[in-house]
Amino acid sequence: MISSKLRNYLEDSGVAYTRHSHATVYTSQETAQSTHIPGREMVKSVILKTDEGALVLAALSSNETADLDILRKEIGCRVLRLAKEHEFSDAFPTCEVGGMPPFGNIFNLTTYCDEDISKNREIEFNAGTHTDTIRMSFQDFERLVHPKVLHFAHLH
Repeated sequence: MISSKLRNYLEDSGVAYTRHSHATVYTSQETAQSTHIPGREMVKSVILKTDEGALVLAALSSNETADLDILRKEIGCRVLRLAKEHEFSDAFPTCEVGGMPPFGNIFNLTTYCDEDISKNREIEFNAGTHTDTIRMSFQDFERLVHPKVLHFAHLH
């Protein structure tokens, strides 16, 4: 069952998307493998916390790592770190922890998107669970989320 908040947002916007179910997995790379999606098309959501306590969402390919220094400078904070699960679980009330979609906007979080993702015609991402993904065009994703697109990731 996908996040009700995400499903309602997608249905209200009228965009085309497909939903896929898969075996329970806990990392974006496992999801890419189990769904036979190239790692560059599988988008993961990384939740970060600023020194002022604000949460932000970084969307990047499953086979990449976020450069927090680049994001810290872009955000304009002194300290930026990975948020701990207990710090963000309440921010995604219709999602399983670790299964959040890269739609920070519907959860009142600023979303940063690595520009490498924009090179994909389509992307796939967790739909709020560890067993469901959504596939849609990058163009629709960008139109719905209005992420700040910049290069902040590198292959790990």
